[in-house]
Amino acid sequence: MGLFSKDIKNMDDLFVHTLRDIYYAEKQIVKALPEMIEKSSDAQLKQGFQTHLRETENHVKRLEQVFQLAGKKPQGVDCPAIDGIIEEAEDVAGEVEQKSVLDAALIAAAQAVEHYEITRYGTLISWANQLGRKDCVTFLQQNLDEEKATDKKLTAMAEAQVNRKAA
Repeated sequence: MGLFSKDIKNMDDLFVHTLRDIYYAEKQIVKALPEMIEKSSDAQLKQGFQTHLRETENHVKRLEQVFQLAGKKPQGVDCPAIDGIIEEAEDVAGEVEQKSVLDAALIAAAQAVEHYEITRYGTLISWANQLGRKDCVTFLQQNLDEEKATDKKLTAMAEAQVNRKAA
């Protein structure tokens, strides 16, 4: 089903489609983070990725609760955007030899992922409010808050040490 497919007839359909999009994205991120943990050489970055892996696993569980509240089966829908972001990160990481530069590249890739997630969660929260689904908003807001916090931590790490080591 494409974003503007005939299967999306109303706002509720659009909400569910986007929920499936972020569900797929979060599951792909759970698969990608262990490799990022393995490739990072900076101890603080490695720990940050490990923490975010646990958070992302919780994001998936919260999304499953949102599906349940919406009366839908938890399932993803292919998300070319997140697939492209992850593929680009893997390509760049495969080309970088210097460990400190690789850490900077990993942060940049992780922030691209975070920014995608932030836009999706913000949109879902807005739509859930419009649809009168306050029950869903709580779970979505928790995920959004954690994504924003991770983005801030990555920025702080990059600016305080990782980018300086790479330069």
